[in-house]
Amino acid sequence: MLEHGGALLAAAARYGIEPADWLDLSTGINPAGWPAPPVPAAVWQRLSEAQDGLAQAAAAYYGCSEILPVAGSQAAIQALPRLRAAGRVGVPHPAYAEHAHAWRTAGHAVLAWDAAMGVEALDVLVLVHPNNPGGQTYAPAELLDWHARLAARGGWLVVDEAFIDATPEASLAGRCPRPGLIVLRSLGKFFGLAGARVGFVLAEPAVLDALGDRLGPWAVSAPSRWVARAALADTAWQQSARPVLLAAGARLADLLRSHGLAPAGGTALFQWVRIPDAAERHERLARQGILTRLFADPLSLRFGLPHHESDWARLAAALAS
Repeated sequence: MLEHGGALLAAAARYGIEPADWLDLSTGINPAGWPAPPVPAAVWQRLSEAQDGLAQAAAAYYGCSEILPVAGSQAAIQALPRLRAAGRVGVPHPAYAEHAHAWRTAGHAVLAWDAAMGVEALDVLVLVHPNNPGGQTYAPAELLDWHARLAARGGWLVVDEAFIDATPEASLAGRCPRPGLIVLRSLGKFFGLAGARVGFVLAEPAVLDALGDRLGPWAVSAPSRWVARAALADTAWQQSARPVLLAAGARLADLLRSHGLAPAGGTALFQWVRIPDAAERHERLARQGILTRLFADPLSLRFGLPHHESDWARLAAALAS
């Protein structure tokens, strides 16, 4: 099992602090997510159906006609490596660790990749864009060039865009479908709907058919599909949320910088700080009921966004102390 943010109950037990008393900054999830209304009772009593309007809402939001809903992008991360014969897969380090883990577990040779290496020696390149935890981004033209080189040899470019919704102009979603390009999207971060477990795979029909066969029917529950369709259709909320998140991300970077923790990178939803005493700082914050995401390689902390002004003040006070 790989470690992830969000282990709030485990932290509560370890430090003897009630879950309700924590400020959880460990996940990078929008703390002011889409306000989901109550799900109608009839939706709970039915199996999910492809004709429920989710596909149309997703196609309009992502600008792509070929989309497969999945139980969070994690389901696709684990299944995609099983659709190819073993090969050489490049994954940057650090990045969301489940990618390298899934490809390695499926028998592929996983290489720690950076842009200077190119793609000529790879069968698959997997990028998290923007990267988690570093926040690195790539120009769309650069991504499409790598894709073209890979696709010419039957390879894949897999782009995990879990944190891109605040900056949709950087997405490759609208370039899909095309052979060899696979884009993963999620409602967990920007929409703050991590518990619904809804994601999407944007790819050519052959890949989506093979992935759908592997994942089986009813991969996403009817209530989750109902919530996802409504969230994707709420353009007014989306347009208002983007500038708020971008401003909050900049505010968090400024706050950390003012306390000697200049971020090495980040996004609208988190900031990443590389420091040699990351474990000690993580521990001291946890003793005050503030949960951050600790990375061992390289030693670093990721800070998600506080929500209310009282949360911002609490974080500032803890950093000052």
